Amino acid sequence: MWLVVALLFALSSGAMSLDKLNMCMDAKHHKVEPGPEGKLYDQCKPWKDNACCTANTSAGAHDDNSYLYNFNWNHCGTMSQQCKKHFIQDTCFYECSPHLGPWIQKVDQSWRKERILNVPLCKDDCESWWNDCQNDLTCKTDWHTGWDWSSGVNKCPEVSKCMKWIEFFPTPKDMCEKIWSNSYIYTNLNKTSGRCMQMWFTGANPNKKVAEYYIQNAQQRHNFAPITLFLLTVSTFFVIMV
Repeated sequence: MWLVVALLFALSSGAMSLDKLNMCMDAKHHKVEPGPEGKLYDQCKPWKDNACCTANTSAGAHDDNSYLYNFNWNHCGTMSQQCKKHFIQDTCFYECSPHLGPWIQKVDQSWRKERILNVPLCKDDCESWWNDCQNDLTCKTDWHTGWDWSSGVNKCPEVSKCMKWIEFFPTPKDMCEKIWSNSYIYTNLNKTSGRCMQMWFTGANPNKKVAEYYIQNAQQRHNFAPITLFLLTVSTFFVIMV
């Protein structure tokens, strides 16, 4: 009987975990549920078949000082176009992706109730992002916090100084992990591995398979513990009885 209970617990936990495969986080501009958005703008178009963003959000992702967050990419002079395209893609990925469930965490912030943490980024995307930005300027390592918002848009703190990108982010790993306070982690995996999330893709979204892999791995570890404990308890019981 107890074995049946343990197996039913494992199956119900698996069903709950699968919900994370196709979901939107509870944040400022996200839809409640993912679905088709045929008119997504420019770099956000790859998510049109199944998106957590609206067409208006996708357009806002491409604007300087966008209404989305009033964030100014040009806080240390004009950001180069080759660098900016990665931040636009990063915004599309964050706003539109329906497959970030395994890495969504609860937060208590005025502008969102959930965030992503430690999403494994493919090496290709992270390194091309860093390479295209390494000659740009910035004044901070963590872009989530510590800005001067007195004007309504972010400005460099008074004590900071604009310097070359590589002064703040010596490596691609430094940039990808620090710039959004550990929203991403750098991996040594490439896009063909099926084990890392891609910001840049064409055609069918490859990140669904990646999310599924991490959900299944987490579920196997989660289910292993109670079943193993149960079997050990049963074994101990029989040893005592004998």
